[in-house]
Amino acid sequence: MWQLLDPADAPHFKAQLDSCRGLVPGMLRFEVATRTADLEANCDVVLYSPFEDSAALAACQNHPHHHQQHISSGLGTLRQTRRVLDYEISGDHA
Repeated sequence: MWQLLDPADAPHFKAQLDSCRGLVPGMLRFEVATRTADLEANCDVVLYSPFEDSAALAACQNHPHHHQQHISSGLGTLRQTRRVLDYEISGDHA
């Protein structure tokens, strides 16, 4: 989740993140959303993307598009804060 320096940058921020959709095998879903007017929020952009395993997550984070296109560093200049929660689910999910 990101809080931006200028919330008006949210559509650009989202478009840049969306360019990472489907980068690697094992990416099960890739959803980017921006703040909705009149709904409570303490961030401007959120990314939800589950992966098959930690290797698929690492492959995405280290993919050349993520770095060569300056997705990570370029967006860093637009944000005020960034919050991340990577976690693993084990066992039966029922």
